Amino acid sequence: MENMDWNDLRFFLGVARTTSLSGASQTLQVSPSTVARRIAALENSLGTHLFVRHATGYFLTDHGRDVLRQAEGIEESMLSLAKGVADLDANVSGIVRLATAETLAVHLIVPALPQLIERYPNLQLEIITGVGMVDLQRYEADLALRLVRPQYGNLVIQKLGTMTSAVYGNADYLSRHPATPENPLSDRTFIIWDKAHAHLPTALWLEKHHCDRNPALVTSSVSTQYAAAKAGIGLALLPCFVAVNDRTLIEVIPADKVFSEELWLVTHTDLRASARIRAVVTFLQDILAKASPSFL
Repeated sequence: MENMDWNDLRFFLGVARTTSLSGASQTLQVSPSTVARRIAALENSLGTHLFVRHATGYFLTDHGRDVLRQAEGIEESMLSLAKGVADLDANVSGIVRLATAETLAVHLIVPALPQLIERYPNLQLEIITGVGMVDLQRYEADLALRLVRPQYGNLVIQKLGTMTSAVYGNADYLSRHPATPENPLSDRTFIIWDKAHAHLPTALWLEKHHCDRNPALVTSSVSTQYAAAKAGIGLALLPCFVAVNDRTLIEVIPADKVFSEELWLVTHTDLRASARIRAVVTFLQDILAKASPSFL
């Protein structure tokens, strides 16, 4: 009994209600062999036969009828619990203002938003983008997803991961500008940040490695750099989560030879117990976890 998998009860109920492996398999959308294996596992854990196998179907034994009554009670409790959770989700409402970088919003958060909207139809998310800091102390936003850890304030700060970056280039560009394995950057030019963004880690790395000389293009956003790299204008130093699934781009210098940035989730202490804030925090944690290994 101690080793019983409660999930096996779903398979038991399926067979008990349809009197066949094939009927249960259609209901549960698994193979008949899977149903048979789970029934055998349940019987083994209980130490008794639950069904009499007959040419015309599976029929409950006396022990099986006892288990059926208990299993239906458990099923009813689980359905009630699921409905309660769904009701709680439906009651999560209000506006949450999230400040973050445009790149994170466009390439990570917005594509996953349908999941949040479906689960919390009464929740409204407002996304504030830009490289400048939004002041949570003055409640200019409820949450912030930042690449710089705040140093002061009445804030709750949580590290969500580490964002990796790598150098990428379009395959056609790389073939038109061949380089040696010893120096993959030779005779190749970069798409770089403009002077207003020279303080950013990407711009500093490019300057340190002399990649900002004679640039192929100067821009003021990651999105523009990404588009330019795809168009074959030059090399670009991009966050891995932006480029890793793009088959038109080839990694020229891997992330472990470039740099990484810590990603911080920040909210005001007064808001941490709010249901709407916790809903968005969980959403962000989930999508960051799914984006691994671009976020370590």
